Parts: sequence; structure tokens; C-alpha cells
Amino acid sequence: MRAAHGSRRRWSWAGALLLLAAALSWPGVAAAQEKVVKIGLALDFTRVYTFAIEEMHQGHRDYLELVNLRGGVNGWRFEPLVTDTGNEPQRGIEAYERFKREGALIFDFVSTPVSTAVLPRILEDQLVMVTPLTGRSDATDGTTFPWVFPMMATYWSKAAVIVQYMLDEAGGDLSGQRVALVHIDSPFGREPIPVLQTLSQRLGYTFQTFPYPSPGTEQSAVWTQVRRFQPDWILIWGAGPGQAVSLREAIRNGISMDKIISVTWLAEKDMEAVGAAAARGVRRFEPVVPGREPQVIQDILNEVYGAGRGHGDPSNVGATYYNIGVAMMATVVEVVRKATADLDGPLTAAHIKAALETLTDFDAHGLMSPITITPADHEGGGKGRIAQWDGQRWVPVTDWMSAFRDVVWELVYAGAEEFRRTGQ
Repeated sequence: MRAAHGSRRRWSWAGALLLLAAALSWPGVAAAQEKVVKIGLALDFTRVYTFAIEEMHQGHRDYLELVNLRGGVNGWRFEPLVTDTGNEPQRGIEAYERFKREGALIFDFVSTPVSTAVLPRILEDQLVMVTPLTGRSDATDGTTFPWVFPMMATYWSKAAVIVQYMLDEAGGDLSGQRVALVHIDSPFGREPIPVLQTLSQRLGYTFQTFPYPSPGTEQSAVWTQVRRFQPDWILIWGAGPGQAVSLREAIRNGISMDKIISVTWLAEKDMEAVGAAAARGVRRFEPVVPGREPQVIQDILNEVYGAGRGHGDPSNVGATYYNIGVAMMATVVEVVRKATADLDGPLTAAHIKAALETLTDFDAHGLMSPITITPADHEGGGKGRIAQWDGQRWVPVTDWMSAFRDVVWELVYAGAEEFRRTGQ
């Protein structure tokens, strides 16, 4: 009888251990004793976002290295789980499922097609997905998309800020002026059209679109049409090599650079491709501070690269896309700091979500426009600024600002309502 009792006791302990292991491997829970926050970074290193991902991911890794070298936050360290998706939704879904099994609580895909494909699983699993600079603009609505956080200005908010800048430059009156949108013919390229059309009716400017086919290497016919339109302002809405092609075609058609304002995707390497001096005067929407002056970038240079622990070419440190990557991870780390401040037990995705929804005026140590996230607003306020290329660097010509929030939120609510109705 004693042997049987001992056997039952052994089975009891074994069963308890199995139950504990199962609980700690359940989606949304991190093992408390590990004190490691795993971040799923399934990124496009090989197909569409190659113009930005290497620099951006270097910023991700270097900032997390800085934090880990300093001992983490509240005893928690960070582990990025990284793979390539090639911008393919199915590969992104497979990576998500693998990283979920490995204990990731928060994910970033830096890809609209992939994040869109993963979205239903994120909502079902109740894990956190951040989508700065990509993804659905209507995910701003935290009541409809409770586990998705754009965290930075969406494309609708970017378009609104650009129009506000044009309005200010025109002395408060755009009536009678002509605004052209030269864009890649894709969902991303068409994203600002609803904002620009609505504001053209409100402000009285003439608006016309000029789409070009992907990947954007051939735009000559489009820019001939733009020249004939004789615009006062030109927005270029593309990414990668197509942006440099747009500027070269504008120059070839005798169009002044100071008429052109770009979406975020125009960086230092694009200026080199066009010719730094030739591109002088072009403007862009800016979500982060570029350059090496911010203290956090100096800290990375001194403490990470100074220790031989950098994750890429040191010359990239301070470039626009690199600093975007740093700002993204600085936000994630700050959220974990808040979530674990008084934590007693395992860290969960619910803790991270709750901490995200209490971020107030967080600017990633002076690196980006301040964001305030609430349960209703997962974008954080939609701020950015306009900067101008002076032939050597980007110089801000406005403060951080948001604009036409009524127009943006009308689109957000409409998109969210469509998602609730159709799931798309």
C-alpha cells in the first residue's frame, strides 16, 4: 500500500509539473522565472522592404542590446525572434505561429500584407501586434482592434499633416491651387487619396492623382503629365528606388524640388542616388529625428559599438530608418517597464496591452513625436513634422503637429465599421 501511495504521489507531482508547463507555454504568457520578453520580428529582408529593413532592424537590435547591457528593465531582458518573410503573408503566418509557440508576446512585421494576414489570429489569440508605419490605418480604433497598435502617425494622419503644412505655406488659403499626388499604383500608394479628396472639397484646391506601375522604375510618362498639370504642390507617395526615380524625373521635367513633399519613405540614401545637391529643397513627412545628435543614439555609439556589440554597419547609426527602428524598440521597452513595475507573476500580453494604453507623451527619449495612447486611440495622436533637405541633411521646418483630426477619425470609424461588418 505504501508503494502504491508513493506511486500516486509521484504521478501527482508529474501531473502538476505538466500542468504548470502547459500554462506557461499558453499564448499570452511568459515564464516568470525566465524574466525574458520575446519579441517576434518576422520581417521582409529580401523582397519589397529591402530599402529600409536592414537599417531599421539594426536599430531594433542595437537598442535592445543597449537595454540588455544595462541590465534590462525591472530585471527583465529582451530577446528578438527574427526571420525573413519575403513580404509573403503565408510565411508571415507561419513565423507568427512559430514565435507564438516560443513565447513571443508582442509582434511587428513591418509589412502591410503580412500584418493584415496575421490580424485575425492576433485578435483571437489576444497577443499584441504593433504596426508603426505599416498596416491598417483604421487600427487606430482601439475598440475595434484592441490588440493592434499603429503607435505612430498612420498614412491618413501623414496626409493630413502635409496638407496643413501646404495650407500654412499658402498663408491659410489653398483655394485655386493645384495639388498632384504621384503614387505607386498599390493599396499603399492609394492610401492618402480619401484624405486629399476630402480636404480638396473643404479647402478649395484642385486635386489630381498620377499613378505609376510597380516597382516604380519607369515614371517618365507620368511626369510629363504632371508637368502639363502645372501643380503648385506635388506629393510623392512611393518607397524604395521609385522615390529616387520620382525626384530624377521631376528634375528632368524642370520641376522645382521645393514643390515636392514626400511620404516618410525618402531617406539619406535616396538623396545620394539623386545627387545630394540636386535634391536640395525637397520636403518629407518625418516621424523621428534623424542624425546622431539625440542622446540615445550617442549612448548606442558609446555603449554598444564601443563595446563591439553592434549589429551592423556603424555608418548606419543615426540614419533615418535606423532611428525609426530605435524609436520602435524604445517604445516597446518603455511599455514593458510600465507593465513589470509592480508585477507579481508571469508577464502576459494583457499586461503589455494595458501598459501601452497608458503611454502619455512618450517621445522615445526625444527621438520621435510624442505619443499618447488610450484604449480608444491606438495611434497616439497622429503627430509628425515636415523636414527639408538642405543638400546635406534633413532640417525640420515645422514643430511636431497633427492636423484635420475630424477627417482622419471619420475614415477610421468607417474602416472599423466595415471590419466589424465583414471581417475585412
